[in-house]
Amino acid sequence: MPQTRHPCVSLLLICSFLSICLIPSVFSEKDEDPTIKTMHQFSGYQTSEPESCFSDSLSSLSVDAESLQKQIDELATFSDSPPPSVTRVLYTDKDVAARRYIKNLMGLSGLSVREDAVGNIFGQWEGHEPELGAVATGSHIDAIPYSGKYDGVVGVLGAIEAINVLKRAGFKPKRSLEVIMFTSEEPTRFGISCLGSRLMAGSESLEKALKNIFDSQNVSFLDAARSAGYALDQDDFSSVFLKSGAYSGFVELHIEQGPLLEAEGIPIGVVTAIAAPASIKVDFEGEGGHAGAVLMPNRNDAGLAAAELALAVEKHVLASGSIDTVGTVGILDLHPRAVNSIPSKAHLEIGTSCLPSFPTPFLFLAILVSPEWWSKQEKGKETAFSWRFFWGIIGAMEDASRELNLKYKLMVSRAYHDSLFMARVSPMGMIFIPCYKGYSHKPEEHATKEDMANGVKVLALALAKLSLS
Repeated sequence: MPQTRHPCVSLLLICSFLSICLIPSVFSEKDEDPTIKTMHQFSGYQTSEPESCFSDSLSSLSVDAESLQKQIDELATFSDSPPPSVTRVLYTDKDVAARRYIKNLMGLSGLSVREDAVGNIFGQWEGHEPELGAVATGSHIDAIPYSGKYDGVVGVLGAIEAINVLKRAGFKPKRSLEVIMFTSEEPTRFGISCLGSRLMAGSESLEKALKNIFDSQNVSFLDAARSAGYALDQDDFSSVFLKSGAYSGFVELHIEQGPLLEAEGIPIGVVTAIAAPASIKVDFEGEGGHAGAVLMPNRNDAGLAAAELALAVEKHVLASGSIDTVGTVGILDLHPRAVNSIPSKAHLEIGTSCLPSFPTPFLFLAILVSPEWWSKQEKGKETAFSWRFFWGIIGAMEDASRELNLKYKLMVSRAYHDSLFMARVSPMGMIFIPCYKGYSHKPEEHATKEDMANGVKVLALALAKLSLS
């Protein structure tokens, strides 16, 4: 019998997932218009003139869209690739410079700035009841190679502008408001997405893994962090873990990274669920040889085995029947990478995300590889999440949109964000704004000043409501 191309054992890999559900709030004070109540309190004091207070406060929500766009453009210059692309990788010189830029803007907005051991940056506006759990907002500024300048950045610079909006309106927070710039939402350098927010959420497995993780240049996470000015006197990152009750709520402003809002002409998306991610790494070993001399029936080609698995990912995701279930083979490496040599080794990495619209709670992938060939090194990745219900957060975002006369759409996020991990420590929500053709992670990524201003207004008003709750 001719030798088969590769030993083949079909495995069913269960991709666990969980979606985060947000449920509309129910106001207990039915006899009082919640809009007027909020605006009564908007200046920090009660008033006997509800109508004038409402209109005056609402008209004072003024976003400096020109300044926001200028800041986005300036931040994009901190890049290791030429414009219009942006490349800003964790702990590189450009990343460190961008961090200084963010801290300076926080300081100019009157926020009290601090950083933790891995470089999560916090800017706090203290409320008049600081002992209460704070209300937080924020996102990330790291950028994968040759990407755009809006992903994450709108949620950081927009959050700082939202604070400025509230200050210009004379708002006085009850709960403290806090802007967070999360470290390394992208997995570019160390293969770990949402690194900062995972740690904040108390991931002990990640905290341990960081002590023995290296990048593609064999630089350890500890050395990289220290080169950027972090973790200087410690290798224990448990200090990053948030204390229970630190936050009473978290809201993230973000471009949609999809085409729906722009296509439907809707300025605001209120996120009701976030797809939970899972990732696996697979290694194949075959037999190398001369590409011209070894006959096809006698080959054991690791590259072809990897290719069949990549096609199996597509097949099984499409067979799920769920538009919200996706799978991607984002990395595929062959050894020895020579056109006249049969690949003796292949490595690929698969990313999936799932939502409840999938008819069963699992995504099955046919894995054409023996168990002993499956790389079990996951570098601290996690795929299990806790269910949480968010009474009040989605209501605040919906109410803010209505009060600002902005049409909104309830929708899901097919990409995951730092919000997914913040859900472990507090109720959370997300506000989406349209982006050009749904483009993201590419230089053509774009959001208009008008859409960003609308998102900042909704964020500001939602933060005000949650601060006064």
